[in-house]
Amino acid sequence: MASDTPGPLRRLKHLLFGEPIPTARAHHERLGIATGLPVFASDNLSSSAYANESILSVLVLYSATLAGLQLWLALSIALLIGIVAWSYKQTIFAYPGGGGSYIVASDTLGETPGLIAGAALMIDYVLTVSVSVAAGVAALVSAFPSLHELLVPISVVCIAVIAFGNLRGVRESGALFSMPTYGFLVAMLLLLVFGVVKAIGTPIGAQTILAEPGAIGSEASFPLIFIILRSFAAGCTALTGIEAVSNGVPAFRPPEARNASRTLIIMAAILTVLFLGLGYITQHLPQIELYATKNPEYSTLVSQIASWTFGAASVGFYFVQFATAAILILAANTSFMDFPRLSSLLARDGYLPRPLARQGDRLVFQNGIIVLAIASAILVWAYHGELDQLLPLYAVGVFMAFTLSQAGMVAHWRKLKERGHGLSITINAIGTVITGAVTLVLLVTKFSEGAWIIAVLTAAFFFTFRAIKRRYASINAQLAEGMRSATQLQRHSVLLLVPRIHRGVLRAMDYAAGLHGEEVRALHVAINPKAVPALKADWDRHSPDIPLIVVESPFRSLIDPVLAYVDEMLEAHPDVTVTVIVPEAVPTKWYHRFLQENLAFQLKFALGGRKNVVVTNVRYFLD
Repeated sequence: MASDTPGPLRRLKHLLFGEPIPTARAHHERLGIATGLPVFASDNLSSSAYANESILSVLVLYSATLAGLQLWLALSIALLIGIVAWSYKQTIFAYPGGGGSYIVASDTLGETPGLIAGAALMIDYVLTVSVSVAAGVAALVSAFPSLHELLVPISVVCIAVIAFGNLRGVRESGALFSMPTYGFLVAMLLLLVFGVVKAIGTPIGAQTILAEPGAIGSEASFPLIFIILRSFAAGCTALTGIEAVSNGVPAFRPPEARNASRTLIIMAAILTVLFLGLGYITQHLPQIELYATKNPEYSTLVSQIASWTFGAASVGFYFVQFATAAILILAANTSFMDFPRLSSLLARDGYLPRPLARQGDRLVFQNGIIVLAIASAILVWAYHGELDQLLPLYAVGVFMAFTLSQAGMVAHWRKLKERGHGLSITINAIGTVITGAVTLVLLVTKFSEGAWIIAVLTAAFFFTFRAIKRRYASINAQLAEGMRSATQLQRHSVLLLVPRIHRGVLRAMDYAAGLHGEEVRALHVAINPKAVPALKADWDRHSPDIPLIVVESPFRSLIDPVLAYVDEMLEAHPDVTVTVIVPEAVPTKWYHRFLQENLAFQLKFALGGRKNVVVTNVRYFLD
């Protein structure tokens, strides 16, 4: 009797990722607000570390005197954060099944806008993992320059660790990544408290702006409004990841929509406080350095604020540095939650391969997690961990999805016509216009820097989705054709492969005889002609009623003569189904498999393209 004990590979899998979780316990694996915040908010909250710097980096291209506009632009972006967060809060209650922009756009605007939103988000999620991990590792490497040669291996290991944590399950990944996220929040709040207190006593004076040679005023010939719009769009990177909660509503404990919406509100409130607080302190810094990231003396704006607030090389300074590096790396975790879930929805609708829609042993979409980890690791490897060329692509896709989601909510309210829907339509319409304008500005201003790649990739994903959908539709149509009653019997012949006579072959022979085919015959491929007479004698003694066919193999192949013989049978009787039976030994030790040749697998692969052929392996167990 076969043992129910799992094999060594399955035991190793359970050891690494945990025991399988039954579907009945799925509700126990969901997230509360405290664990949902670090899982879904790490990407969004980490953007507060570089959004103000992005604004300043564009403003000084016109003139250093424009640095004073940074706080006003931050205030306008904070208003946009409120609009978008409020819109996604409504999306959560309108579409509690998750899916965010893809579901909203598909349901209200149609298939094409929905697929564009889905493609844009999938691309952005891959970029988020690659850019976030590379940025976090770069922050660590800047503190320890000797590790620069290991930039790519460290980044890949970080991606693997985050993927591993998510493969263990939603609840475990939430617990695993909670400490770094909350550590970042503590570090930022301490920085804000001490920094604002120091800033209040420091008058705003003429700041010294340091940048790369020739950078300040390099674009003074451009219209001022263009520079302001470009700076606003650059600062809108603060919104990346804000859609994550609406994509993953089913991951929360019941009532799912209420817990998800509260998590979204808390996330948006914290982001606004951090973003505006850091922007306020920035205006009081006596000096701001805006160097290129490849400059060895480069120091991020958050680092400069921490140095000014706590003092260089102080405990507070290093606490902020390491907390920021950790949150930047863990920002990738948001994508590991949302990419697999979005992929599962697209696969469920027939736009991606169906294995992406399947949950694994730990109630996570493990195939999507693995695909995302491989894609982002390849991206990091391809660009040697230096992702400066990918930074211009960042946020373009997500704002495209924002725009379609906002427009979809406008259509949603117009269709429902609920009481008080006028205010909802107005806010969503404003959000559509603003996020659409940001998308256009990002595409136009960063087109030559590589933003065109996003447009090309989005189109490529879109047409791939449609091609997969057509293929599945074709499969379904073919399977529906010629359906008949299952009671109609088909003519079939049975072909038993006989390498030599033993207990396993005799059992397979009994199975072949029990199939009651129109014709049952045995086939032996003569690799060693001298052994054929003894084989025939044994066969006549054990099974004289079934004819034994012996075919020669001049090139010592076991597969080719079988294929040739099966083809002869099919040619002689095209309407007959041929069942090829292969005896297969099953060892009790996994390493004993290396001593056996799996002929059944080879035959299934070789005969896979032939119609009216079935390959069956009859197993016999060895002690």
